[in-house]
Amino acid sequence: MKPLGFRGRLLLILLLFALLPSIALTLAWTSAVQWAIPLVGATGAVERLVTSGERAIAAARTAPLGASEREALAAHERALQESRVRAQQFALVQRRAPAALVILAAGLLAVVALVASRVAGHLSRALGRPLGELVEWADLIGRGAPLPEGPPRRGAPEFEALRRRMRAMAAALEQSRVRALEAERLAALRETARQVAHELKNPLTPIRFAVARLKREVPAALGETVEVLEVETERLDRMARSFSQFGRLPEGPRAPVDVGELLRYSVRATVPPEVDARVHVDDGLPMVEGQYDALARAVSNVLINAVEACGERGGSVSVDVRRTTLDGRDAVEVAVSDTGRGIPAERLGRIWEPYVTHKPGGTGLGLAIARQTVLAHDGAVTADSTPGVGTRVRLVLPTSPATNGALDE
Repeated sequence: MKPLGFRGRLLLILLLFALLPSIALTLAWTSAVQWAIPLVGATGAVERLVTSGERAIAAARTAPLGASEREALAAHERALQESRVRAQQFALVQRRAPAALVILAAGLLAVVALVASRVAGHLSRALGRPLGELVEWADLIGRGAPLPEGPPRRGAPEFEALRRRMRAMAAALEQSRVRALEAERLAALRETARQVAHELKNPLTPIRFAVARLKREVPAALGETVEVLEVETERLDRMARSFSQFGRLPEGPRAPVDVGELLRYSVRATVPPEVDARVHVDDGLPMVEGQYDALARAVSNVLINAVEACGERGGSVSVDVRRTTLDGRDAVEVAVSDTGRGIPAERLGRIWEPYVTHKPGGTGLGLAIARQTVLAHDGAVTADSTPGVGTRVRLVLPTSPATNGALDE
């Protein structure tokens, strides 16, 4: 036999809660009435009284009476007859009362049962459906599955408040899962980058010494070959430095950083003269608590990407630094925009991933290092782009970290 569900159990409990007291009260009331009626009845006494009164009247009529006495005697006889009729009626009621009481009690009980079933059914639906839905949601949250969308089901407003809280909790848990998975993935990628940097740096030093010696001693006919070796060695050295930077989190003491001044310097040092560059810094910007060298590398990598995107077309780069907020905290936003070729939508979501690049000879670590640095400062990064129009990259840095974070590690 299939066990009752929650709604069935709730309906049964509500019905029993309504019907059992009603049945008990009905039985008690019926028994009390049946017990009390004989006590208040006086049919036999009235009948004896009427009979003795009739004999008295018959005896009185044999005596000589005046007109007034005969009239009083007739009135008394009528009263006795009326009492006899009332007594007989009461006796009839007394005989039929138990059956009538049973029928009345059954009718009242049926009405109570009908009303109770309707109320119990309504309450079981009003409570059972939302609770069943919330139990289902708890299972979905436990399995990491998305919660169903759509209008809220009917029920008490408290259930809707609970639904909103569960949606917020599910979103927070999903965000935590994503962050944990991303942290594990980035940790593995950083370890790989450290190993690659180590393996590249070890042979690079003797190779550079050998190239320098060859450059001094080989004949002029081999000069071009030696120059190729020198250029490729420099490229490997830059690659090793990129892997090394990505392989470690920003380290060193934190200090107040003037982001506006940092951007002015980075634009002068990174953007070549042939590219039109504009820097706008809002007045009264707050200082950012962070690691200067790491932030300088991050914005430089973003600027280098912007220059490379628009350099072929002779475009321009603009940098806007302004005050904003991030998760309710004061923050500084750095927006780097270019008028380059833009990024297709299918590639835009992957520009922050390490080792993803569409440039010949690139490592795909520039924006990954920038993102890692901003996240280590408890910030956020976003990008939007229109192919053929340009790209805008936003770095948001809170003025003070929410926790000690990675900068203290």
